[in-house]
Amino acid sequence: MQILVDADACPQAVQTLLLRASRRRRVPLVLVACRHIPVPESEHVSSLLVPAGPDAADDRIVELVRPGDLVVTADVPLADRVVSAGGFALDPRGQMLGEDTIKERLAMRDLMEDLRNAGMITGGPAGFGPKAAQAFANQLDRFLTRQLGG
Repeated sequence: MQILVDADACPQAVQTLLLRASRRRRVPLVLVACRHIPVPESEHVSSLLVPAGPDAADDRIVELVRPGDLVVTADVPLADRVVSAGGFALDPRGQMLGEDTIKERLAMRDLMEDLRNAGMITGGPAGFGPKAAQAFANQLDRFLTRQLGG
């Protein structure tokens, strides 16, 4: 199992939690981005630079994901592609997206986008803070414990 991260928009707090978990559990962690992401020297952690483009990082992640892998992303269409490939998707706020939830989340995303485009609502989700980081840490720990044991 490996953890792939859609790192361009991933909060630094989430990246820090992932680095710690990767070291502690000895799980390969790959940060995929269209800009340089500095990573500490580790046999388990790497960064992958992709060309700039609308879906370059997403496409590369989908190429790399294997059944059972975890992908960390806030991008719901990417999460849908990951789940279709047999992977698991976890958003930076700690919501696990799987076969049973991804289609509903995708429909909600599309609805909210339509409402924003029509001017019926403005803004987006609340800022990322300590509560979201804690929810992510808890869900990541539960996932790794289930997948790797103890």
